[in-house]
Amino acid sequence: MSSSSNDVLEKLANLRSKVRDIGSKSSDGSTSTTTSAANISRATEETKPRPKIVEMSSEVVDSNPYSRLMALKRMGIVKDYEKIREKTLIVVGVGGVGSVVAEMLTRCAVGKLILFDYDKVELANMNRLFYQPHQSGLSKVEAARDTLLHINPDVEIEVHNMNITTMENFKIFVNRIQRGNLDGGKVDLVLSCVDNFEARMTVNTVCF
Repeated sequence: MSSSSNDVLEKLANLRSKVRDIGSKSSDGSTSTTTSAANISRATEETKPRPKIVEMSSEVVDSNPYSRLMALKRMGIVKDYEKIREKTLIVVGVGGVGSVVAEMLTRCAVGKLILFDYDKVELANMNRLFYQPHQSGLSKVEAARDTLLHINPDVEIEVHNMNITTMENFKIFVNRIQRGNLDGGKVDLVLSCVDNFEARMTVNTVCF
């Protein structure tokens, strides 16, 4: 090998060494550390939801989580946005569709959500659902409740880890439709977000 080739290889080796040195030091010269997934998970689990808000305010300040929603009222798009907190909805199936539906309803400050699902969170779900890796192994409804309450603790969330197509669970499902509202009456809406025909027909049987 020629001397010029040796020089090039030596320069590349020196360059790689410098890049590694830069990557392992912070701007103040101290050695950086890598935060482990366990530490991230622990920090996430220890994060507490914000305090509950009794009344929705239209005050336009960064600390008001409802300022953008109440803007719909100021613009005349919605007459009484606050009434959304009187509504109760059931979401059947908290998977690819249902998890997004539940999240958006929570962000919009619906009064109460009742979630039905019997599946568990898997790492294979991470590509499309709002669940997080540390929730793997939990029931979807329990994991959803935890995440949703951190998004908006003002929403009351009731969960049922069950298959509504069995006889016993069907009775519970019917009962929650008839008596699950905030005032003990019928819920306002049932959203079918299931991925199988049997569950879809069960929902239709109750609602139509």
